[in-house]
Amino acid sequence: MRVLGVDPGLTRCGIGVVDAQALDRLSCVSVSVARSTPGTDQAVRVRSVADRVKSALDEFQPDAVAIERVFSQHNLATVMGVAQVTGAVMYLATGKDIPVILYTPTQVKAAISGYGGAEKLQVQRMVARVLRLDELPRPADAADALAIAICHIWNAAGTSPTPESVSGGVATDSQRKWREAESRARSTRGGWIS
Repeated sequence: MRVLGVDPGLTRCGIGVVDAQALDRLSCVSVSVARSTPGTDQAVRVRSVADRVKSALDEFQPDAVAIERVFSQHNLATVMGVAQVTGAVMYLATGKDIPVILYTPTQVKAAISGYGGAEKLQVQRMVARVLRLDELPRPADAADALAIAICHIWNAAGTSPTPESVSGGVATDSQRKWREAESRARSTRGGWIS
């Protein structure tokens, strides 16, 4: 399976392509960041980013496109730009009969790190581990695009491997703390609250 992950943005849009030979054998095919210049015409900026995504779709022919969903944002201009880029990507992918799947930032972080509140650096480190990269993918938009693609690969398979299973059995401090907090919550409440 080949997935094109998109971290949508008008100024910076992360584009990452990941191949899956097996759930624990993922590889980075390509990663880039499409940029547009603030202050120029909005339509030209959207087209500039969309052209880069179209090139990636044409070159890499993914089986699916996974996009990070706008969850909440206080800056209306940012929300509008992200929504416009998301719409353009959806249009381009569906025009090629490629399925499009949206994931919230929390879903992506939970899939890649085991914790939905993971920091950017934690996401970058786990992406590097999962894809066996020598260096952390930078900037964060690039790492996020790869994380979104990984999230979809694992979700499409109906299971998300634990971060330990793809990182040599080593959980991060945040993952250990999260599991300890979950365990304490279960023991104090007698189980999960519905």
